[in-house]
Amino acid sequence: MSKEIITKAAGIIAGKAGEMSGYCTIALIDEEGYPTASTISISKSKGIEWLTFCVSLDDNKARRIGKCNRASVCVSSLEYNITLVGTAEIITDREIKKEMMLPGACEIWPGGADDPDYCVLRFTTRRYNLYVDEQQVAGTL
Repeated sequence: MSKEIITKAAGIIAGKAGEMSGYCTIALIDEEGYPTASTISISKSKGIEWLTFCVSLDDNKARRIGKCNRASVCVSSLEYNITLVGTAEIITDREIKKEMMLPGACEIWPGGADDPDYCVLRFTTRRYNLYVDEQQVAGTL
C-alpha cells in the first residue's frame, strides 16, 4: 500500500511541475534561526526523491540555503497533503539551469540560462509524510 501512495504522491507533484501556477510551499531556516515558509513553483521533479525550483541568487531562499541547507516542502489541497523533509542546494551549472527553466521565466531572467542572477534550487527528500486517498504513510528514502 505505501508504494501505491508514494506513486500517487509523485503523480500529484509531477502534475504541478513545469508551470508557473503549480505552487507548493517550501520552508527554510532564516538568518535568525526561525522557520520561514513561502510558496514557489515546481520546475521539475523525480517522484518524491527530488524537486527543483527556479530562484534568483539574491533571493532570500538562496541566501538562507547558503547558511542552513535543511528544508521542507509541502504540496497540499483539501484532498491530499504531501510533506517532504530533506536538504536543499543551489545549482548554477548552465546546462542544469537551462533544463530546469520554467516557461515564461525569461521575463524574470532575461538572460535565460546565462542570466547571472538565475539559479536552480534542488530539494532532495530524506523523509516523507504522505496523506493521499484518505491513507497516510511515512518513511525515509
